[in-house]
Amino acid sequence: MTGIISADNKPLGVHFLSRKAKLGHRVFVCAGWQPGGMESVMRDRHFYAMLSRMKYINRWGLMRNTQSENICEHSLEVAFIAHALGIINNEQFGGCLDAQRMAILGMYHDVTEIITGDMPTPVKYYNPLIRDAYREVETVAKNELLQDLPDNMRPVYDSVLMETKEEEELWRYVKAADKLSALIKCIEEKRTGNMDFVSAEKETRKAVTDMHIPEADYFMDNFLPAYEATLDESTN
Repeated sequence: MTGIISADNKPLGVHFLSRKAKLGHRVFVCAGWQPGGMESVMRDRHFYAMLSRMKYINRWGLMRNTQSENICEHSLEVAFIAHALGIINNEQFGGCLDAQRMAILGMYHDVTEIITGDMPTPVKYYNPLIRDAYREVETVAKNELLQDLPDNMRPVYDSVLMETKEEEELWRYVKAADKLSALIKCIEEKRTGNMDFVSAEKETRKAVTDMHIPEADYFMDNFLPAYEATLDESTN
């Protein structure tokens, strides 16, 4: 299949069949182009390139860190844990959650921070006014990212980038996974002697417990202690 060609690779924006068109000083040669799909083929799309920038956005901006953590690293860990919570629900508690979907939601749960940046939790939840305003900003950021996808791909990501009512239960577990990832970070920092994370660990552990999610409690009882271990202890 052949299509529109221009000297500077700019899309013409109109379908043509075996004819030439001039736009300004650019000449486009069209041969055998068939309708449909030209926009998604010709236009530069930045969605996945923007996702790649997650690695430049660090978390815990108000804390002294011995090891920095970016939202790309954090999101993968949340995906691991969300997937684990789904499996725990299914295999240990007789549930039927979509663990794979939970992993996907975990991967993308902080994507809007590519645009908004990471806002510290104490600031984000300082009062209802700030919380609601931040949600509005997240919605704007989500829509901005979606605009860099072809029209027929946007519905797939629409329910992934932001919480939906239909998947409220799954998002509840993703939020628990988010807290568990934060708790793991606190444990790792405390193990290095960083006392800045002592209070954060206590508060985060309580936050997980207060969610009253049996699968999260199971994870803390059975898997969390291993994060205190050294490499030798883990491999032996």
